[in-house]
Amino acid sequence: MTVLNTILLQLLTSVMTTVTPAPDSPANEFAYLYDQLPFEMEMVERPQIPDREVDIRDFGGIGDGVTLNTEAFAKAIDALSSQGGGHLIVPTGVWLTGPITLKDNIDLHIKPDAILLFSTDRDLYPIAETVFEGLDTKRCISPINARGAKNISITGGGTIDGNGDSWRQVKKSKIAPSQWKALLKSGGFTNEKGDVWYPDSTSYRGSMVSDAFNVPQGLSTEEEWNSVKTYLRPVMIGLVECENVLLEDCLFQNSPCWNIHPLMCKNVIINHVTVRNPWYSQNGDGLDVDSCENVLVINSSFDVGDDAICIKSGKNEGGRRRARPCRNLIVDNCIVFHGHGGFVVGSEMSGGVQNIKVTNCRFLGTDVGLRFKSCRGRGGVVEDIYIEDIVMMNIPTEPLLFDLHYGGKSAVEAAAEGASPFDVEFVPADETTPQFKEIFIKNVICSGAARAMYFNGIPEKNIENIVVENCEIVSDKGADLRYSDGVVLRNVKITQSEGEGFSVANCKNVLIEDCSDASGDDISIFKHNSKNVKVR
Repeated sequence: MTVLNTILLQLLTSVMTTVTPAPDSPANEFAYLYDQLPFEMEMVERPQIPDREVDIRDFGGIGDGVTLNTEAFAKAIDALSSQGGGHLIVPTGVWLTGPITLKDNIDLHIKPDAILLFSTDRDLYPIAETVFEGLDTKRCISPINARGAKNISITGGGTIDGNGDSWRQVKKSKIAPSQWKALLKSGGFTNEKGDVWYPDSTSYRGSMVSDAFNVPQGLSTEEEWNSVKTYLRPVMIGLVECENVLLEDCLFQNSPCWNIHPLMCKNVIINHVTVRNPWYSQNGDGLDVDSCENVLVINSSFDVGDDAICIKSGKNEGGRRRARPCRNLIVDNCIVFHGHGGFVVGSEMSGGVQNIKVTNCRFLGTDVGLRFKSCRGRGGVVEDIYIEDIVMMNIPTEPLLFDLHYGGKSAVEAAAEGASPFDVEFVPADETTPQFKEIFIKNVICSGAARAMYFNGIPEKNIENIVVENCEIVSDKGADLRYSDGVVLRNVKITQSEGEGFSVANCKNVLIEDCSDASGDDISIFKHNSKNVKVR
């Protein structure tokens, strides 16, 4: 039986045995996800919402797409909260509103034919302290937000639209000429080069005082922060230190910045959601799970402008000081169409990432499939990650990427800069040195990639103990391993169109077992300054 047939059989068996729990399974509907889980994880359950309903229309709400309903939502949530919570029903219509703050025991239930549309009026979004790109900073308050809330949910099958086009800057290179002309006619500003459009002067001014990761520097007074307000575009769903959270069935789209951002939350279920942003959307991430614990991301689809499903835990000194790893997370049966990465860890991982299982996912045209990224200065350890049964196609860089030299660019942009040298300067390891280790990947099919895999480590703390097995990859170039220790490639078939199937540089203790490439019976391998590389 070929590697491809073996993997397909395993994938089919996995789907048949895991997608639908048996009739006599435990009461928890998600119990099947914990079968043979390789780490201990508390079983996550739905939030308990009281069986009480109110209708937004009973509080003056009008769903005509013109009337502003901010006050109606606030009154409805306050009324439910005073009674101990319940379901806020948003019926058919287009419900224009400013920010909505969820409270304990509240379900925002948006009916399938309802659209929650957030206003473009900046005055409705006060600037508040938050965390963005792993750093303590200030941003405009999220369209849907909660802080310290318990038992909250967004359900019903409706649409949540963040009106993000009015907030985001746009790179000329990412859109068609006709779209660029339309932006210029709409007003706004461009930079000196004329290759980035900003919706207003505060957005442009913000870009001038921000670091490479979009966080303004050197601002202290309220006046200074307001002078860059549009640049402080909010994440659409911002949940901070919440517990027992459910997002289910709804469409989340067109966010001003990241789409869904649970930060320091516990017991989170994201089930059967659709997350969309225009592919050109700056920082248009789908889901950023940040220093959270006990999370399910299942049965969902993503089509976004940046990383799709991304795991984070703070950046640099701030993340290490927070010391809250992102851990105990299951991702299952998800599909990603467009994104900088399908499943991503980092680059903000300074608080650590551990105990994650990713299964039964499809990445169709993402820049990278499985993307692990960090850089010197971050610190933090990413470990105990288990990935299996992944199908990919049309990946313009690598289906599997470990990069400890991340500099803020997408993998496509980084690849365009050309090949990196094999030898990297040694820097003594300390608390700022990041590490990837104990990561297990199996049963992967990728049809079409630029390079089969790329392990881009650092000499002071190698990428360590990575096991990749039962994979079949069709790519332009083969696997490229650098500064890695204890890598096992087992039953990996690479069909490359140029060069060697395997390149090993500045590595040690590498086992390439039962593998093949386009060269035929004996694999083609390039070695540079590596020790104990075994092929059998």
